[in-house]
Amino acid sequence: MGCNCGGASRQATTVFQLVLPDGSVRVYYTWQEADDANKRAGGVGTIVPVNQ
Repeated sequence: MGCNCGGASRQATTVFQLVLPDGSVRVYYTWQEADDANKRAGGVGTIVPVNQ
């Protein structure tokens, strides 16, 4: 059987980046995790969904 390497499609995965005012970026796999981390940081960050 032949290789299907070129035609294989990958499903995009969405992760959530928490961007803090000091320039640091943290990546979380659920929005809830990112939101909880943002609350611990004082609620000053921005959560950005990113497709990978």
